[in-house]
Amino acid sequence: MAIGSGIFLIAVGAILAFALNESVDAVNLYLVGWILMGAGVLAVIISLVVNAQNRKRTTVTESRTTEPRQAPAPQQQGTVTQRTEESGGTPPPA
Repeated sequence: MAIGSGIFLIAVGAILAFALNESVDAVNLYLVGWILMGAGVLAVIISLVVNAQNRKRTTVTESRTTEPRQAPAPQQQGTVTQRTEESGGTPPPA
């Protein structure tokens, strides 16, 4: 949504700065257009940075070992000995 708002501000600012030949006594439309374009570029950059930080990565690692059977359990051939989950940051090397 912020990227779309930034693009909208850039478009409106460009129209005010370059396409209008009208003048208003109290407001410099050329300057307002440049200010809106700057705010739009800033909004797009900030939204891209925030979206890049919000990306989550989840890594699940499971280790299985087979142990000799001590009790008769035919359906169980291995046990999970370790399970870790990490969220965020860069994934660990494989």
